[in-house]
Parts: sequence; C-alpha cells; structure tokens
Amino acid sequence: MLDWYKELTAGEKRTFWGCFGGWAMDAMDVQLFSFLIPALIATWGITATGAGALATAALISSAIGGWICGILCDRFGRVRIMQFTILWYAFFTLLSGFTTSYEQLFVMRVLQGLGFGGEWAAGAVLMGEIIRPQHRGKAVGCVQSAYAVGWAVAAIVSTLLLTLLPAEYAWRVVFFVGVLPAVLVLYIRRYIKEPEVFEETRQAVRASGEDTGPLAIFRPAVLKTTILTSLLALGLQGASYSITTWLPTFLKTVRGLSTSSAGYYVFVVTAGAFVGYIVSAYLSDAIGRRRNFLLFSVGSVAIVALYTYVPVSDPVMLLLGVPLGFFTVGIYSALGPYFTELFPTAVRASGQSFAYNFGRSLGAVVVTLVGMLAQVMPLGEAIGVFALAGYVLAVIATMLLPETRGIDLHRAGQAATPLIVPERA
Repeated sequence: MLDWYKELTAGEKRTFWGCFGGWAMDAMDVQLFSFLIPALIATWGITATGAGALATAALISSAIGGWICGILCDRFGRVRIMQFTILWYAFFTLLSGFTTSYEQLFVMRVLQGLGFGGEWAAGAVLMGEIIRPQHRGKAVGCVQSAYAVGWAVAAIVSTLLLTLLPAEYAWRVVFFVGVLPAVLVLYIRRYIKEPEVFEETRQAVRASGEDTGPLAIFRPAVLKTTILTSLLALGLQGASYSITTWLPTFLKTVRGLSTSSAGYYVFVVTAGAFVGYIVSAYLSDAIGRRRNFLLFSVGSVAIVALYTYVPVSDPVMLLLGVPLGFFTVGIYSALGPYFTELFPTAVRASGQSFAYNFGRSLGAVVVTLVGMLAQVMPLGEAIGVFALAGYVLAVIATMLLPETRGIDLHRAGQAATPLIVPERA
C-alpha cells in the first residue's frame, strides 16, 4: 500500500508533508468556526441567517484570495505564496478571538478568508507538479486527507474548550488555538523547492513574451476547461459546505444532542472522511479521475438523502456518520490532480485556483441559503436540498470533461502559451 511513498525522492516527501501540514491547519481554522456557531448564536443573539452570513463571507473572500494567489503563484512561484498565505490566515484567526461584536468578527472572517483561500491553490498545484504521474492521484489525495485531520482536531479542540471553559469566553480561546500550528508548517516549508516544470515553463514564457495574465484562462482554447472545472468545483463545494458548516448545528438543534455529543458525532464523520480521502486517492489512479468522481457522487447522493431526510435513532445516525464523511468529503481527493492535469503549466495555478474558488464562492452562498431555507422547513431538509443539487451538477460536469490519468506534465504542459491545450494521456 505504501510502496509508492517509498519511491518518492526526499524533495517529493518534504513537499508532501509540508502541504499536508498546511492543509490540515487550513481545515482546522475553517472548521473551528462551524463548532462556534451555536455559541455565537447564544452569546450575541444572532440568527441562523446571520451565522450563515459569517461563514459565507469568509468563503467568498477565500475565493477572491484564492484566485489572486493562483495568479501570484504563476508569476512568483508556488512555495513563496504558500508561506505568505499561512501567515496571513493564522494572524486573522488570532485576531478573531479579540472581537467584541458581530460586525468586527465579520471583518476578521473576511480578511482571514483571503489567506486560506490561497492555501489550496498553491498547495494543490505544487503537489501536482512535484509528484510523478503514476503516483500523482495517490499523493495529492493523501495530502487532501489532511483536511479530515484538521477537521478532527477542530472537533476535539472546540468540544473540549466549549465544554470545560465558561461560555462567554470559550469561543475566544478556540480562535486563539487556531494559530499554534503555523510555526511547524513554516519550518517544514523552508525546505521545499519550486517544481522543475514550473521553472522551465516560466523561462519559456518570458522568452516568448506571451501574455499569461489573469484573463488568459478565458481564451478559447482553455475556456471550456475553465467553465467545466468551475462547475465541478461548485457542485462539490456547494454540497460539502451545506453539510459540514451546518452539521454541528443540525445535531444540536434538530437531533437534540449536547455540545460534547455533537462533537463526538462530527468526529465520527471526520474518521469516515479520512478513510474516504485515502480510498478515493488510490481509486483515482486505479480507475481514473472521472469514474472516481461518478462513484463518489452517487454514494454521496444516497447517504445525504438518508442522513437528512430519514428519521433514524441516534445510534444509527452515529454509524451513518462514517459513510457520510467517506463519500461527501472523500470525493475531494481527485480534485487537485485532475485540475492540475487539465490546465497547461503557464496558467495552471491561476486556472486551477479560479475554478476551485469559483466553486468555493458560490458554494459559500449556499451556506447562507441553507440558513434562509431553514426558516421555512426543517434544517435537515434544507441541507439535503442543496447538497443533492450540488452532486447532480458535479456528475454533469464530470461527464463533459476528459480523462487525464497518467498525463506527463513535462511533456504535455511545457508550452509557454496557454493557447495550447495539454494533450491527453
């Protein structure tokens, strides 16, 4: 199972663990807020719509920040931008703990989002370019599993602090904890180098004088890829955010669980997500990116419908948390390598980050829409409506995109101009 990892060079391994740590922290900081929604509603008396707006604001700003960072990655390098993004969002996570009003927290969440939006953009393209083709899906997918690790840490930390500390300041301490892993990640990243394919292409672009600015991804030869990858990202993230952001609130307000019990249930979901990431990573190399997406989309539709619409006992719901995390979160594993393989090197980071963050921004709007719809129907049903629609959209986009498993980026992505679409393996 791990023979592929043993074949990696020291540089590939350092990149693997650097990105793993960065994505874990990214996930932890994002998901900490989902556990604080009930506390903030109780402390400041905000509505579910207001809480959803806080989450949406951060995700929309992360979409903007992600695209900007993708453009900067193509211009200045993947590693340098990664280091900047982690410092940025860790700093504003810390400042979130000092806020004294809804409006202040709203601003901090927007500023924080600009940073963690760039984390995925830089890390995904870096991993995709560093790792050799036959192991790209497994490596990038396994790094994506760091999201489940960060989510689990968020569940444990927030549950402990919200249970043990007085409610009026426990949520502040949760935000403070979110800054701690930054030092370790920055230390690891000091030893990560830029991918050769990026350096070679950047030199070719400079020599040719080709314009590879922010709008190059909308040129005719790349436009179809940009549109379809954006729709795929929208479907997956709209569905995912409607589930993960509102899950703790759903468990407390609809299922009647305590803070500690809700945290335990979410931890079970993250365990399923971790396994799903790994399985999806291996399957994307074994059966291809498209088949993997279709398989996990169908599984997600089935489990979301069961989890949100069918009244089941608490023990059964606890067990259903495993497949819920497995399918709805594990599906992300193939997203990074697939986007890396679809865009040419000259505009890879900007194209990949635009598509992903287009999905993130509109997916963020879904978070608020769930809160609004929950005013007229049960929260579980509101979650289910948007989640199921998202997976249907993901299936349609996947069917219209080509298979790219095993593509050699050095051979297919060397062209300085984005007008040349990479050839398919």
